[in-house]
Amino acid sequence: MMDVREIQAIIPHRFPFLLIDRILELEPGVRAVGLKNVTINEEFFQGHFPHHPIMPGVLIIEAMAQVAGVLAFKSGVKGKSVFFMSIEKAKFRRPVVPGDQIRFDVKVLQQRSNVWKFSGEAYVEDKVVTEAEFTAMVVAD
Repeated sequence: MMDVREIQAIIPHRFPFLLIDRILELEPGVRAVGLKNVTINEEFFQGHFPHHPIMPGVLIIEAMAQVAGVLAFKSGVKGKSVFFMSIEKAKFRRPVVPGDQIRFDVKVLQQRSNVWKFSGEAYVEDKVVTEAEFTAMVVAD
């Protein structure tokens, strides 16, 4: 298990763009499970949408990718940042609202050198809210 301080030691994201709070499980080179506690204090709720706050789907996928970044770095990959190359098969099943806790389950589909392909699912109360496959590259900066 990793808390937010340990996550910040691994990936470069910081407020307001660090979108994961905890890593619950980690199997290097295989999978990781992370958490995000969604509160009304998130900056994006000021504009998305003021009278009906919904977490933007692209930020849910970004949070999924941050879990994948932790997984890649804890799998021994050298670098400082992870950049999207593609996002595929993205589906948004249910809205995520303040008070929800999102659990991200990310799996490695393929890895070649510094390029990784992942599948991810985001759950709120054991219901899938978002799913996607994405490819990312680890870079030295």
